[in-house]
Amino acid sequence: MNEMKLREEICILGKSMFDRGLTPGSSGNISARVDDGWLMTPTNSCLGRLDPATLSKVDAKGNLISGGKPTKEAFLHLSVYERRASAGAIVHLHSTHSVAVSCLSDADPQQPIPPITAYYVMKIGNLALLPYYPPGDISLANAVREVAGKHHAILLANHGPVVAGKDLEAAVYAAEELEETAKLYLMLRGSRLKVLSPEQVAELHRKYPS
Repeated sequence: MNEMKLREEICILGKSMFDRGLTPGSSGNISARVDDGWLMTPTNSCLGRLDPATLSKVDAKGNLISGGKPTKEAFLHLSVYERRASAGAIVHLHSTHSVAVSCLSDADPQQPIPPITAYYVMKIGNLALLPYYPPGDISLANAVREVAGKHHAILLANHGPVVAGKDLEAAVYAAEELEETAKLYLMLRGSRLKVLSPEQVAELHRKYPS
């Protein structure tokens, strides 16, 4: 996909997520890989009102090449790209149900959401939950870097999800699947869950590696 088309796709998918309430106000950010760096949503921008011409473009070290000042959480994206050469795009949202799960005091850092559905396993795989860090804290970048090699979906405690995909569409679809599964999980809390068995999960991982 050429850069101009990718710029347009970022704006279209950003508006789609905003319109459906997946990230309110000026929260959330998107990035996508291009030949000479990355495109990112500008800082304090609303995903519902992005302009292809003013998206930030940064080089391999995160230095601004053109456009507005990049999202202040650019370091999250760059930390994931550093560990995942296959990642073509990253979506970071403040989606309500995913954030709610990240705030649960009994959430398991190794499996904050159990394998409830096949599509959750197929699109998210193994979700990591990191402890709370203040936004912009360099320690958060280091924590993300530690787990990004094994997890393409990371849940930041009291903050929100960071999801990578082979391309922008894949990253968006995975972030949406995470949010829907988080919603389902919260609806089922207090009930006896019938989750997928380890054998069923392993079979899905073999058929649909993330």
